[in-house]
Amino acid sequence: MRTTFSRTDDSIFGRWWWSIDRWMITAIISIIACGAILALAASPAVAKHYDLDTFFFARRHFMIIPISLIVMFGVSLLDRRGVRQLAVICFGLSVCLLGFTLLNGAEVKGAIRWIKLGGVSIQPSEFVKPSFIIVSAWMFAAWRLKENFPGYLVSVGLYLVVVALLLMQPDVGMTILISVVWGVQFFLAGLPMLLVLVIGLIFIAGGFTAYFNFTHVQSRIDRFFDPAGSEAFQVARSLEAFRNGGIFGRGPGEGHVKEILPDAHADFIFAVAGEEFGLVMTLFIVSLFLFIVLRGFIRAFKEIDLFVQLAVVGLLVQFALQAIINMASTLNLMPTKGMTLPLMSYGGSSMVASAIGLGMVLALTRERPGQRSTWRDLGGKDMGGRLIYDE
Repeated sequence: MRTTFSRTDDSIFGRWWWSIDRWMITAIISIIACGAILALAASPAVAKHYDLDTFFFARRHFMIIPISLIVMFGVSLLDRRGVRQLAVICFGLSVCLLGFTLLNGAEVKGAIRWIKLGGVSIQPSEFVKPSFIIVSAWMFAAWRLKENFPGYLVSVGLYLVVVALLLMQPDVGMTILISVVWGVQFFLAGLPMLLVLVIGLIFIAGGFTAYFNFTHVQSRIDRFFDPAGSEAFQVARSLEAFRNGGIFGRGPGEGHVKEILPDAHADFIFAVAGEEFGLVMTLFIVSLFLFIVLRGFIRAFKEIDLFVQLAVVGLLVQFALQAIINMASTLNLMPTKGMTLPLMSYGGSSMVASAIGLGMVLALTRERPGQRSTWRDLGGKDMGGRLIYDE
């Protein structure tokens, strides 16, 4: 493949082009393109439902796509130290905005998750996800590789702060997502098996507590086990959409589910894909997500840098789990969570946050031939050959 960059090009863009995972970029852009097509298919009917201009949501979606791509490519240019610095800044700002949301946020469907800054609605919890994953990976890696550094205690403290702020909104779905990803990172970093069992019991107890203390959680679980209930309307229409679509779909613009589902352009965008483009399109979308996750895992586990392993695995588990939750709830395989399908659903905060996370994955998995490894700044302790690079 001919490019404008030669292998001898030592510029920042030249080094980036020959070290980045171009196959992963292709898959990411393909998902975004699928989301753009589905936005054109689903959003006009939703805009009509809310008495808005026909292409109100579509225009906004297409405005956020170039911003997200610029953010993703910009983050992918960073070295590993730059990724950590960006994560710390982003995490600090996001936590502050989470606290500000509780004081000045707008209540939507019984939860306070959004704030307006400069006329733009922002969901701070979306930006907590990638930044917290990177910071936790950094702390866990430092804990394993630097003697007497209580990195896991720092991570536990930050986790408790994030969870407390999320539950006060309340946002149980996001809390569960972050908890699972954090638990995976903790386990990979070397969490003792006894603590694994203790944390597992805490998560189970937390699930029962959420059910009995949060009305919307109880409602979603109840209607999952009682599909004939009146509150299961959206899921029932979603399943109907998949049945109507069959293998090849009804055709672009020919679906009907978007006309009666108020969240067809967001939480139920996968159902629109199933009805208008059929099983073929849905399997293609699933394969793109699967390709990104598996390719990222392969590149991560080739690394000897423990920080990179924990960070990339955490980011990809969050990306995959969010996609699974959205698709599974659309297919009535689990209670609905009100969670977007990454890079496809309508929502500026979600798309930009996903772009940041994937940009970090691309940055951390770039090939660095000849790079020297050192752990002198982490106490000189080598755990099983895994190091932290000093860039």
